[in-house]
Amino acid sequence: MAHCVTLVQLSISCDHLIDKDISSKSDPLCVLLQDVGGGKWAELGRTERVRNCSSPEFSKTLQLEYHFETVQKLRFGIYDIDNKTPELGDDDFLGGAECSLGQVVSSRILTLPLMLKPGKPAGRGTITVSAQELKDSRVVTMEVEARNLDKKVCVEGGPGGSRIKRTGMDFLGKSDPFLEFFHQGDGKWHLAYRSEVIKNNLNPTWKRFSVPLQHFCGGDPSTPIQVRCSDYDSDGSHDLIGTFHTSLAQLQAVPAEFECIHLEKQQKKKSYKNSGTICVKICQVETEYSFLDYVMGGCQINFTVGVDFTGSNGDPSSPDSLHYLSPTGVNEYLTALWSVGSVVQDYDSDKLFPAFGFGAQVPPDWQVSHEFALNFNPNNPYCAGVQGIVDAYRQALPQVRLYGPTNFAPIINHVARFAAQAAHQRTASQYFVLLLLTDGAVTDVEATREAVVRASYLPMSVIIVGVGGADFEAMEQLDADGGPLRTRSGEAAARDIVQFVPYRRFQNAPREALAQTVLAEVPTQLVSYFKAQGWAPFKPLPPAAKGPAQVPQA
Repeated sequence: MAHCVTLVQLSISCDHLIDKDISSKSDPLCVLLQDVGGGKWAELGRTERVRNCSSPEFSKTLQLEYHFETVQKLRFGIYDIDNKTPELGDDDFLGGAECSLGQVVSSRILTLPLMLKPGKPAGRGTITVSAQELKDSRVVTMEVEARNLDKKVCVEGGPGGSRIKRTGMDFLGKSDPFLEFFHQGDGKWHLAYRSEVIKNNLNPTWKRFSVPLQHFCGGDPSTPIQVRCSDYDSDGSHDLIGTFHTSLAQLQAVPAEFECIHLEKQQKKKSYKNSGTICVKICQVETEYSFLDYVMGGCQINFTVGVDFTGSNGDPSSPDSLHYLSPTGVNEYLTALWSVGSVVQDYDSDKLFPAFGFGAQVPPDWQVSHEFALNFNPNNPYCAGVQGIVDAYRQALPQVRLYGPTNFAPIINHVARFAAQAAHQRTASQYFVLLLLTDGAVTDVEATREAVVRASYLPMSVIIVGVGGADFEAMEQLDADGGPLRTRSGEAAARDIVQFVPYRRFQNAPREALAQTVLAEVPTQLVSYFKAQGWAPFKPLPPAAKGPAQVPQA
């Protein structure tokens, strides 16, 4: 580890966004990108989408590392999201702004005009970004329910008499309640958390949620907190059900109950009692360990490599083959291996990595193997460092016959057996990363799905780099970004552990770009596994080592 850096949290809001929707206001979302050099920008994160709102205050904060020694150029883009695809190219652009993280940090609150393109303002639109250093790794975890909320049906008068004004489909039903928590600071109320909407329910129980303590109340349990309960309307004109004021200290006195008060009703009706009761079932402050907490606590990341030796790669002696070694001794397989391996090897103390091949006929009996040691020593498949893997690969290449099919399950199950043994120790001492380098679609799709789903319950991640120009659609399905991966019988993965990237997307990018992308999810996957098990860092961290909540950019 070189050094630890400060993690900065950005809160974002906008004003006077232009409207792209014909019959309503825009549904804005903010995406944050960072300049990574060479004219390229890498996405760091996105806020949630806010429905029908031209002046949104986004609930989801965005986090990034702050490096004093470099100029970190940031680009904020605001988009009107009208579909479910993650791509932004088919969404309306509402404006963007660029600045450096240093500007935001030194200003603490920075407001910039939104531009459609250089020299063309996006109307009166502005974006406001505020920065906060995350000095506290504690989170507030809460579970909240409500009882007897008011049914919100708005009656509007007019020349033709009263009529029910309701844009949703529930005007004959009940309210669609959601909660918002605000903390007080700088004389204003700042949004800390917004819950999901529960449809047609006057006695809702919202999902358990966690918010960084610093974001929830500035780390001070006595900071005034305002809680608003509202009835959701799809046109953005949400109806207030009621509010109450409290503090984290009061919320922690569980079970805690608060009357939800609508001030206008209270002033107009002498018989008014409340508009429902908000009940806090759980409110606890917990330490949320970071990736660095686990790594610095002694967690070893065990790196294993699997290389595709199927016939579709082409004859290694032909310059057209993906396994062809150029005069300088490299090919796409080795470049991808060096890129990822050079990062991961720093987290393994003995630097001994098992390396396997699959899909080839191997000596002496020339049977097809989907799990052979690259050094042909099944009892000791370990290679010394990334260079050792490279050497074993170069020596194995002329000794095997490329064949097929492309089966991933045997190697995934091989690593999973070691991960299962580590899990039995019930400590956060080991995590396993399997790098699969392949040229084509997986053949044993169902067996691979089963293997990945089983592995999702273990301390393990799978990285797949697609080499060559084949159709990798089946790989994208394993990288379950659209929902949990499921087996044929319907069993869902406990968490998303697969990251797939086609190598050629990074062919002309700096070598570190591929590693940053394929390893980006590993810290989150590692932390999510150990958190789900309830395991703290292996070695208790000394007080001096406890610093800001930090997650390195892989």
